[in-house]
Amino acid sequence: MRMIGLIGGMSAESSAEYYRMLNQGVRARLGPTASARCLLWSFDFAEIEALQHRGDWDALAALMVDAARRLEGAGADLLLLCTNTMHRVAPAIEAAVALPFLHIADPAAAQIKAAGLHRVGLLGTAFTMEQDFYTRRLAERHGLDVLVPEAADRAGVHRIIYEELVAGTVRPESREVYRAVIARLVARGAQAILLACTEIMLLVRPEDSAVPLFDTAAIHAAAAVEAALAP
Repeated sequence: MRMIGLIGGMSAESSAEYYRMLNQGVRARLGPTASARCLLWSFDFAEIEALQHRGDWDALAALMVDAARRLEGAGADLLLLCTNTMHRVAPAIEAAVALPFLHIADPAAAQIKAAGLHRVGLLGTAFTMEQDFYTRRLAERHGLDVLVPEAADRAGVHRIIYEELVAGTVRPESREVYRAVIARLVARGAQAILLACTEIMLLVRPEDSAVPLFDTAAIHAAAAVEAALAP
């Protein structure tokens, strides 16, 4: 089994879910006493969040590269960045280390296409929804037609992530906000909803959407188990 290197702590809530899902996946494949071989570099998300909202992506790239190099030096065989937003600096990570880097958008896009779908509504942080590093990859590499919420809905989705979900706070009224945003994306033609923030799975469930939900964190973790156990 290969050693999985996790760049996490963004937030701690979703990183804990990654750890749980990786171990569940390995156990399902190898038996009840099996668990994932993994290394976790966990950031203080307060530091990351401040740099994100300041727009200092160069500093953020330097931090992610440093974490990747530390994991490589510690013996990781492949790398996961346990957050969608910070994939904005994925090219810097890939250039800095020799390890295989499993981009979070790719296995999610593969599942969407395997389901015969091509138009997807995307929920995530404002950075993921409004900058093109993520939507462009989905469109250019995978041929998906990506819809993002209107401005007011983007602001609401972003606020709930940063004020509630990263702290593990799940509120019924916030679920209703997301349900309404999803419904508006479906009305615009979305055939599926991509949960492109690793905390959204804490809030949204399949029954909250009239179309299929694709949870990037769960898909990413499953792909990592597959890569770690591949011959």
